[in-house]
Amino acid sequence: MSDEIVVLRVFDNEVEAQMAQQMLRDAGVATFIFKDDGGGMEPHLQRTNGVRLVLNSDDAVRAQDILQALESA
Repeated sequence: MSDEIVVLRVFDNEVEAQMAQQMLRDAGVATFIFKDDGGGMEPHLQRTNGVRLVLNSDDAVRAQDILQALESA
């Protein structure tokens, strides 16, 4: 198992990232959300900097396949 962390996707806001995270969690894939919005005091920074959904590199291909299958359904 690799310890490398990769960015799966960058979203415009935390809600979209949380929805994708929950879909992956339901499929057994652990992910984390990273955002820099000044502790919630500057939410517009989410749109500027993006909200990153990250995970272990070993799960990246599977996670991408899951999200693509859900988007095309």
